[in-house]
Amino acid sequence: MQRTIFEIAWYLRGMETFLVDLLPDPDLANYHLDRITAIRCEMAKHYAATGCDVLSLGDDVSTQQAMMMKIATWDEFLKLRLAKVIRAAKAVKPDILIFYHGDGNLQAIIPELIEIGVEILNPIQPECMDPVFIKKQYGKRLSLWGTLGTQTTMPFGSPRQVRQVCERMIREVGHGGGLGLAPTHVLEPEVPWANIQAFVDTVNKYNQAD
Repeated sequence: MQRTIFEIAWYLRGMETFLVDLLPDPDLANYHLDRITAIRCEMAKHYAATGCDVLSLGDDVSTQQAMMMKIATWDEFLKLRLAKVIRAAKAVKPDILIFYHGDGNLQAIIPELIEIGVEILNPIQPECMDPVFIKKQYGKRLSLWGTLGTQTTMPFGSPRQVRQVCERMIREVGHGGGLGLAPTHVLEPEVPWANIQAFVDTVNKYNQAD
């Protein structure tokens, strides 16, 4: 259920229109968001009832530099609704893991995501946030999935550089567990096959060592 609430809202209204709704016409925005949230809660219950182990949620609420909106705006319109979806799933299957996808630099809301029940964060774009810092700050409460840049390392690095970055992520971000090392996005055609092989070989080497 990636594109959980925010992205669905602006898909339906248009991004500029929806962002404007949040300011002069919050009643319309709330009505719109409540209907989406109600649907998402029912979907979360059904996924949990099937016995799925991980519920994948997410919304791109940040740019490469910072949040798209003030934290207070995210709190008012999106945080509690996302929490409601998570509670709906957990009520059916308490041990379901909550995975949240958010591109860009959403560092400002990571503590709040943890607070409402997010347990796995993706993709931790290294072009936007430092995965090692995120691990140090939140690694005891949050697992990280991603960290291998698809804007930098995978398309433009050499196989040797890919191996070095993978090894650093495994060593510094994977220390103590809680890392799903992966490219942060779908690999584009520009990524050399040798770089993909370097990533796979490095992961396999560490898996065999374990």
